[in-house]
Amino acid sequence: MTKSPAVPSPTRRFGFLLLEKYSMIAFANALEVLRMANLLSHQPLYSWTVATMDGSTSAASNGLTVNEHGGLAELDLCDVVFVCGGVEVQKAITAELVQDLRRRVVRGQPLGALCTGTHALAAAGVLDGYRCAVHWENLLALRESHPRVHFALEVYVVDRDRITASGGIAPLHLMINLVRSHHGNKLAMEISEQFIVDRVRDQTDQQKLPQPEFVGPGYEHLVEAAELMAANIEEPLSLCEIAAAAGISLRQLERLFHRYYNVTPAQHYLALRLRRARELLAHTSAPIMHVTVACGFQTASHFCKAYRALFGHSPSDHRRQGGGQGAVHLAGENIAPHRLVPEHRPQERPH
Repeated sequence: MTKSPAVPSPTRRFGFLLLEKYSMIAFANALEVLRMANLLSHQPLYSWTVATMDGSTSAASNGLTVNEHGGLAELDLCDVVFVCGGVEVQKAITAELVQDLRRRVVRGQPLGALCTGTHALAAAGVLDGYRCAVHWENLLALRESHPRVHFALEVYVVDRDRITASGGIAPLHLMINLVRSHHGNKLAMEISEQFIVDRVRDQTDQQKLPQPEFVGPGYEHLVEAAELMAANIEEPLSLCEIAAAAGISLRQLERLFHRYYNVTPAQHYLALRLRRARELLAHTSAPIMHVTVACGFQTASHFCKAYRALFGHSPSDHRRQGGGQGAVHLAGENIAPHRLVPEHRPQERPH
């Protein structure tokens, strides 16, 4: 029997709209993953179009420029358009930009943002009702000015047809996971090896907030509470115990977690335990029941239910898939909902 020739993978088209003083590191990290995917696969899996608002040169925050670029119309045929922001992004958000982003949404074109490009999407109103990522430095201010947007602390977020990355090297992790969802774990791992990335972060990983005093009142108590949670995984403390050890009330603890992390203390603690479980599943041969106990779960059924809710697959599926990260998809593809299933513990209920 004659073997049928392999069908080439379709080329996915990415667009990058460079705003004035955009972040070069965020843009380059995203673009280089696409280039490496093409190089390693020996196929044109991805193409990209770089544009500016008026088609002229736009300087990055480091003063460098990209010469090969076009205007807004050249982004119309892209499968997704990323707005690349940087410093002084507010000055780059013009009425023309807002109108263009809204037009793309009407046309059904998926949108993304790198670094402070999320500002532009929020200003255009095209993030209302979505979860999104933005650099921690801008997190609190944006939550105040755009209450209809769910600004998350994750390094990147894929929510339906909105794809946002917080900045720095976060776009590299985002793009590797997009490649994984399109072309499998093998190519994604080969890309990470080429870039000497020890661990590819997925969309459950959170940014680490800085700890200096200027972060805000009460943050030192939040840090102490989070450290207590991380140090007590196998035998979780009650929230009342954590609050007392941090020198605050349970209500204060809840307010701090909501302000800085936008989750409840119980959700944060559960996520810590589940991420520890994921690490054990990926890097040890311990039976799933041992992982269940080591991460403070009283029953395997609750562990499996909570694990699936956060990562989109069961612990056994994770093992069978070789410890691969959760799938990330472009618009139009199903994405596991980001939700946590808190374990019911009587001692954790507010009095």
